[in-house]
Amino acid sequence: MQEITLRTERRTQLVEITDEVRQALEGANGASAALVYVPHTTAGVTINERIDPALVDDFEDALQKIVDDGWQWRHEDQDGPNAPSHVRGSLIGPEVLVPLRNGELALGTYQGIFFCEFDGPRDRKVYLATLS
Repeated sequence: MQEITLRTERRTQLVEITDEVRQALEGANGASAALVYVPHTTAGVTINERIDPALVDDFEDALQKIVDDGWQWRHEDQDGPNAPSHVRGSLIGPEVLVPLRNGELALGTYQGIFFCEFDGPRDRKVYLATLS
């Protein structure tokens, strides 16, 4: 298993990690897929378009509107209410499975892998495992 570490800067933030995943998977010839997994309940990972930075902003805004911070949330963490972060994390999900072709990510032309932060800023981890 490989591990990527990152530091997020905002409460809600999408961080493209495609290049970091590629680097971590170097030498994965023979594997048929890569599992990208986030071991956090207030974060997730997704695949989406990586070409237009405005889409990342739209994505962040949409998740904040879909799961509004202003609801009457009951769950509180030691840092304050973060129930919306848990709900956003569950909606996005903690993993993606990406096929590998000759040891390379078989992503579409415009696709990228994004770490999704919902309770930042924080130090975070992403785990990578290859499947045969």
